Amino acid sequence: MTTNTNAKADMNVNTNAQVTDTVTHTGTDSDTASRIDLAKSAPKVFRALIGFDAAAREGLDPALVELIQIRASHLNHCAYCLHMHTNDARKAGESEDRLHMVPVWREARHFFTEREQAALALTEAVTLVADGGVPDDVYAQAAAQFDEQELAHVLSLILTINTWNRVALSTAKVAGTDTRR
Repeated sequence: MTTNTNAKADMNVNTNAQVTDTVTHTGTDSDTASRIDLAKSAPKVFRALIGFDAAAREGLDPALVELIQIRASHLNHCAYCLHMHTNDARKAGESEDRLHMVPVWREARHFFTEREQAALALTEAVTLVADGGVPDDVYAQAAAQFDEQELAHVLSLILTINTWNRVALSTAKVAGTDTRR
């Protein structure tokens, strides 16, 4: 097992106001040479994730999809996915103002609809599920904004982006190297 000597320690504050140390990969091609490419090493698994992601998005507003993916990527410290989804959101017409407010949406609620706020709160709760589960009030707020099928898709999208974040982080994907067409 090799140790990544090109890592930096950050001080982060989680939603419970606890200070935690995290190690963030700063990645270079030579650092990631020993990491697997999941698409090549497990193509069936990779295609299943792509199918899950596509099914989760079905019927959801594309702007909402990107907000969810951006927020989860912030929380998971996934620079690769954050770069990808902020660029996707810009291409889809999202404003810079709203993109900048996603991490602090609670203090900038006027930038987001009630549906978006409910989805962002649910995204935080599911992404940080180990910190106390998904509170009943957060779930109820989401259920009040989305019908049952929409809520299932929002929840599924949150699950997929958390999976993609973990794939990108564990395989040391480097922000700005997205090769999708």
